[in-house]
Amino acid sequence: MKKNELMKYSCPLGKAMSALGSKWKPIIVLVIKDRKLRFGELAVRINVISRKVLTDQLREMQADGLIIREEFKELPPRVEYSLTEKGLALLPILYLLEEWEA
Repeated sequence: MKKNELMKYSCPLGKAMSALGSKWKPIIVLVIKDRKLRFGELAVRINVISRKVLTDQLREMQADGLIIREEFKELPPRVEYSLTEKGLALLPILYLLEEWEA
């Protein structure tokens, strides 16, 4: 089911799965946690994800209000990513999922 199709549902679980329903987004949230990271730092810490996929996931997470993308007018340009309050609220849930055994 595509993201747009999930958003049609008014079910809170459908909305949550739409925002976090990829294998990379929960990992990105856990890597960022309570600090700001630059794109290159994220790419190194999650070295099994391609830069294109990481870029796409970060854009979707920003659109969903989970992360903040802060751009600095410097040379060379610098961009940092951090969690919003909504993104920080996911941490306890993700910690529980880490402990859960199927």
